Amino acid sequence: MSTVKGGKGGVIVNVSSRAACLGSANEYVDYAASKGAVDTFTIGLSREVANEGIRVNAVRPGFIYTDMHADGGEPGRVERLAPSLPMQRGGQPKEVAEAIIWLLSDKASYTTGSFIDVSGGR
Repeated sequence: MSTVKGGKGGVIVNVSSRAACLGSANEYVDYAASKGAVDTFTIGLSREVANEGIRVNAVRPGFIYTDMHADGGEPGRVERLAPSLPMQRGGQPKEVAEAIIWLLSDKASYTTGSFIDVSGGR
């Protein structure tokens, strides 16, 4: 990708989690820590490659209707926690995908080292 090395530039969009900022205490602190590492990587890499025509950003989903919750042993987790969210609902995978699509687009051409929280206000 690097324009310095003959590439055409490009875009990297990492998927983190709102848990990286909130810590996910008493539930998924290990998961939150790993997503904190993704945030650090996003910021550091974005600064390293910005002058090489590469943008690096991330999205931080919140409670999204995916199989992750069932895999963790609580398939109804989003429904259980939805009332505690400012928007009072969980998110859909498409809503996360739309944020990623925007970051990949030329409309975000001046955006690097940034995060979009797709988390219903949490």
